[in-house]
Amino acid sequence: MHDLPQQNAKIAELFQDLHPPFEPQAAVIESNRCLNCFDAPCTTACPTHIDVPRFIKKIASGNLRGSALGILEANVLAASCSRVCPVQVLCEGACVMHRYNKQPIAIGRLQRFAMDSFHANGGALPKQSHEEHSQKIACLGAGPASLAAAAELKQRGYQVTVFDKRPQPGGLNTYGVAEYKLPLPDSLREIKLIEDLSVQFRFGVEVGRDIPIEDLEKQFDFIFLGVGLGAMHKLDIPGGDHPAVIDALEFIANYKTARATSIQGKVVVIGAGNTAIDAANAAARLGANTVSILYRRTLTHISAFDFEYEHSVQEGVTFHWLTQPVAIHTSNGKLSSVECMRMEIAADGSPRPVANSNFQIGCDLIIPAIGQSPLLNFLAQCNVRLEKGRVAVDRATGQTTNPKYFAGGDCVNGGREVVDAVAEGKRAGIAIAKALEATHV
Repeated sequence: MHDLPQQNAKIAELFQDLHPPFEPQAAVIESNRCLNCFDAPCTTACPTHIDVPRFIKKIASGNLRGSALGILEANVLAASCSRVCPVQVLCEGACVMHRYNKQPIAIGRLQRFAMDSFHANGGALPKQSHEEHSQKIACLGAGPASLAAAAELKQRGYQVTVFDKRPQPGGLNTYGVAEYKLPLPDSLREIKLIEDLSVQFRFGVEVGRDIPIEDLEKQFDFIFLGVGLGAMHKLDIPGGDHPAVIDALEFIANYKTARATSIQGKVVVIGAGNTAIDAANAAARLGANTVSILYRRTLTHISAFDFEYEHSVQEGVTFHWLTQPVAIHTSNGKLSSVECMRMEIAADGSPRPVANSNFQIGCDLIIPAIGQSPLLNFLAQCNVRLEKGRVAVDRATGQTTNPKYFAGGDCVNGGREVVDAVAEGKRAGIAIAKALEATHV
């Protein structure tokens, strides 16, 4: 893995923690609020099923290393998940404190407290087996699903190589998550634990182009597909190919890697999912004069979580509901405005245009965030069955219809949370290990 990059000082200043970490005394006080429920609905609500009462109890008793190791048994990317998970709708949303009209236990911040201590004290991932096996597994893509599968397999003594076309691992954790949620160095610091298990990483390698799929199939016993989704959908309107139209993931990657550290003028974001809101919030923090989000439906229809929307309002982002962009206009080669039309919600719930309702919104930069395309051409080379553009798998194991391939993460679930990808990668890693064990019993 490449050396961890120095975080740009300006970016670090602009994107300070959304939820600052606990001080030690505050963490102990908060951990003592936990009721240690025997049925632990918080654990059930977590896709990786972290034993929440157990790790919180260890924080209360001062056993931070034991707390972190217990967390890592379930979730090898626990540090990043503690910061990016929508805990309000997962573990904390299931907390029994809600029944008593009390604030839920701050599970995410407590998990971060334990993991930050683990990293600060040079913690390492334990191996489950000291035996080294000869079987080899390739993990395609270096995002959360592949990392979880790789760690699970390497901890069991199997040889794992992770391939990724980008120069750094982490997938969207590294390149696509807002900096105020997960700084780039923190994503890479966590992944170094997996590298330290002696997982091999090959960066700048695009499988299917630089290495034929057939060659990998000959070299490796199993292949895990953690390739995520492909490019974001293009803004298919007149002027949509202008250089100042930059998709949300590229925009976020640019500022996270310090290729862009400031913005001026008027920014328009198209879409109202979590990625759109992350991009809009970032634009506001980077100095945009105004930031607007255009969405063709209403607030009740957005895919972003409620707390993400509320945060964006606090950042000063303006929302234009029932608004559909139809053309982009320029002046002297630069963006001048985006032409929109008003929409209305029809009886069947779909948006439809309102006649003669066109209007202009001034802009200097447009950031579409209208979803990603599946990697259909690449997946076709793997000879796996697809369902609506997603890789079809056995939900219990992650195995595809091609027995040599397992899969997890966004290429399977269509784009869910980091914690879902980790759960799917770990599940597949366990299943691959069982399949390999069955071949040498």
